[in-house]
Amino acid sequence: MTNQPGLRAEERPTEAQHLTPAGRRALFAAVLGTVIEWYDYALYGAAAGLVIAPLFFSGSVASAASLMAFATFAVGFVARPLGGVIVGHIGDKYGRRPAMMLTIILMGVATVGVGLLPTSAAIGAAAPLLLVILRLLQGFGAGAELAGAMTLVAEFAPPKRRGFYTSLVLSTPPAGIALATFAFFAVSALGTEVLLGWAWRIPFLVSAVLFVLALYIRNRLEETPEYSAAIATAAAERTKTRAPLRDVLARDWRQVLIGFFSITGHNAMNYILAVYALSLMTSPLVGLAKPDALLAVTLGSLVSVALTPVGGWLSDRFGAPKVLLAGSLMGAALAYPIFGLLTAGSFALAFTAIALGYGLVIPATSGAQGAFLTNLFPPQRRLSGIGVARETNGALVAGLSPLIAAALVTAADGKTHLAAGYLLACCLSSAIAVLLSMRVPSNT
Repeated sequence: MTNQPGLRAEERPTEAQHLTPAGRRALFAAVLGTVIEWYDYALYGAAAGLVIAPLFFSGSVASAASLMAFATFAVGFVARPLGGVIVGHIGDKYGRRPAMMLTIILMGVATVGVGLLPTSAAIGAAAPLLLVILRLLQGFGAGAELAGAMTLVAEFAPPKRRGFYTSLVLSTPPAGIALATFAFFAVSALGTEVLLGWAWRIPFLVSAVLFVLALYIRNRLEETPEYSAAIATAAAERTKTRAPLRDVLARDWRQVLIGFFSITGHNAMNYILAVYALSLMTSPLVGLAKPDALLAVTLGSLVSVALTPVGGWLSDRFGAPKVLLAGSLMGAALAYPIFGLLTAGSFALAFTAIALGYGLVIPATSGAQGAFLTNLFPPQRRLSGIGVARETNGALVAGLSPLIAAALVTAADGKTHLAAGYLLACCLSSAIAVLLSMRVPSNT
């Protein structure tokens, strides 16, 4: 046991294996809130692949409209680093609870706003402009959501179970993606005319109810003991962090770079499967029906919900770096097979492709990610550090991956080898980052 001051986790008995009552409440709030937030965020991803182009870019040719739809999806990620910095600063300086409240409010307002937005047929060029503004607001709110949720749970968790408990949070984004995709699957059954007429709004407006529920739950959160102890010790020593971001960039820049690249493969795989795959499978080139494509993504992503805690358990047993490395290498090995299966024009093979990514790669990278990232940074600047690393990657990799994949397939005259090569490169960069992390001293 170490003697590092200020860390409540190290004051707990080493045999502790379970969360305290306050920790269980934090876990429930983090899991439910993250499901709701990723439902909100994934709604736009599903919409971008199915309805955004004809509703908001109806004056453009089909291929250009599709690219613009994915560009507006990427816009949301542009705001995520700014959200990660500002909300991370709030979380490190004023506490985890106000930061988590802010993220849910911003996401709820933006998502319901999209559901109420007039289309270009009603207000012309103002429609895509307002859409971009709402996407920026949504991205800002999402900027520190998952970083805050995993930090919240990690700081309540027993040190030897940090991987497992944070994996429960990290298993929820696929659940949110599955719920969002299923919502569009349900309304798409009404027919294309009804879907484009009014039914596409329903999944967005349902978010209002979920938003109120998450707001109520997060309002009851307590501050984490590890953060409170670290801040109390820093205050007593007159070393309280006044600008967490500045300190992160000055003291932890190596960890920021490692954190950024460690999740590159995860983000590329996740968003290609959840967003671009819908457009690819339903394109004239492949010809899969929209309901079949939506069902394949829904069922395939649910595999990850069940298996991500297994990845967390493995990270506690063998170490988060080893599990994250294994997941990244599996992603590299499966990049070309996944694209081959997605373009086979078969529901069974499409489901197999999604299930391979969400059943093998994502459980390892999600399951280990929480422990890996939280262990990179000390508590007093942890949320800022994770926020900068994750959300800068979100802007440059997660948000752009569907657009990059679409552009590469277009450039290759409908062939997917360039897009698969991009996914392969992203996964290999993560593997290299994890290997380098083993040479950088821990900052916790």
